Amino acid sequence: MSLKSYWEQTVAFVELELRRLWHDPTEVFTRAVQPILWLTVFGTTMERLRSIPTANVDYLTFISPGVVLQSSSFIALAYGIMLVWERESGILKKLVSSPVDRFIIVLGRSLAGAVRAVTQLFIVLPVALLFGAKLKIDPLSLTFATLALLIGSVGFTSLSIILAVFMKTRERFMGILQAIVMPLFFTSNALYPIEIMPAPLQAFAKVNPMTYIISSLRDTLIYGDIVSAINGLLVTLVFSSIVLLLATRYLQKIVE
Repeated sequence: MSLKSYWEQTVAFVELELRRLWHDPTEVFTRAVQPILWLTVFGTTMERLRSIPTANVDYLTFISPGVVLQSSSFIALAYGIMLVWERESGILKKLVSSPVDRFIIVLGRSLAGAVRAVTQLFIVLPVALLFGAKLKIDPLSLTFATLALLIGSVGFTSLSIILAVFMKTRERFMGILQAIVMPLFFTSNALYPIEIMPAPLQAFAKVNPMTYIISSLRDTLIYGDIVSAINGLLVTLVFSSIVLLLATRYLQKIVE
């Protein structure tokens, strides 16, 4: 199969997801409610208390990148629910049995889920700015932030495909989803600097993929330091590549 065919088949999955979003954008906006509450209630309250050291950055600005990722990662990880439903209805078995390469199926679905997740950046950021967050929204910063979030969301969507292999019902999938997202969120640098965490949490935060995605977003959107943000982006790329390959390997089992 030529590179052009790979590209066209991958884009087809993304195009399908964009059409779904266009016809039913409800999830995108309802999912944005929780991060908006994080910013408007938790963020503004903690900023007044000034109990968490964030150097020369106000607290609302500090947590904005982490809140964006929390919302995006939940949408990306929740994408696997669709796969569980497709397995129950027989659609997924037909797709896996088709001539389409399994890597293309996983990559296409992961990119599709990532596109849905990245929409949160353009909903949450305006709210953060409205409430006084001091973020850089120039074209270069937004482009790099979108890229970092897209690559990270590909990894989380691929992880959702792996979870869908082992979770046979949507109820079980949602249960394990809640057990993964919030612990990852609270053990990252989303709400507080790693330096103030207890030693065991610091060790976990340093292997938590969310930490590196948030660092890239924070370096880009707060400090405007693209060079420093590349370090986090590279770690994110490694994480997403590994999970993507694992999801490709496990795809066959999802229909067994």
